[in-house]
Amino acid sequence: MPSLQRRRLLALLSGAGLAGAGLLGLPRPAAAEGGRPLVAAASDLQFVLPELAAAFEAETGAAVELTFGSSGNIARQIRQGAPYQLYLSADEDYVLGLARDGFTRGEGRLYALGRLALLVPAGSPLEADGSLADLAAALRDGRVTRFAIANPEHAPYGRRAEEALRHAGLWQAIRPRLVLGENVAQAAQFAVSGNAQGGLVAHSLALAPRIAARGESALVPAEWHSPLRQRMVLLKEAGAVAGRFHDYLSTPAAQATLGRNGFVLPEGTR
Repeated sequence: MPSLQRRRLLALLSGAGLAGAGLLGLPRPAAAEGGRPLVAAASDLQFVLPELAAAFEAETGAAVELTFGSSGNIARQIRQGAPYQLYLSADEDYVLGLARDGFTRGEGRLYALGRLALLVPAGSPLEADGSLADLAAALRDGRVTRFAIANPEHAPYGRRAEEALRHAGLWQAIRPRLVLGENVAQAAQFAVSGNAQGGLVAHSLALAPRIAARGESALVPAEWHSPLRQRMVLLKEAGAVAGRFHDYLSTPAAQATLGRNGFVLPEGTR
């Protein structure tokens, strides 16, 4: 989208106190404190991972610090020396690339499969129609002037959104109307803020109570885009607590929590 349009939208959001991680009470990035290992995670985990970290602390007495962002940006930070001990990516290719280049302890584990959803705010002229048929009609009749997705350059959900829109034959028509979030959580924020008529975001975010209360959502067919294979991995300097949290996330209890929050469980964990 034109940079001027994007700057104006960000200014509107900032003026309304809605820009960044603070909208809807999303957890803000935190630096490691008190020797706690720093866990960097894809932003589609912003609601469920704090719940899992709290359950882990209650069970083990050990705590972790969480920070969220786009998977691509986190991978770049790791390559630049960021002190993360555990990385949860929304696209396993980032993990596998880090593993090939010697930044990790092996190739990690698949922890979930993500799903893409159409999210529309209350009062939107768009219908929550996962087939995107109403979105196509809205592009023709002018009901859509702004539509949010994560930046496809570094956000896996943004790339999958582009793939789904291309599959539906809508990519060229919608490109001038796109509002790009730095990550999928910011795209969800744009979609429910009233400054866009809707967006394609993570199903896990669309289901979160603070977001679901502000709009409606519908799943986009999984076959319309490449799978969102989400993989986690320990970094080279990871300590014992990070290792325990990594293992905890594969337990039946943790996997059940992920399943309740909109993720598809990998085969063998159901």
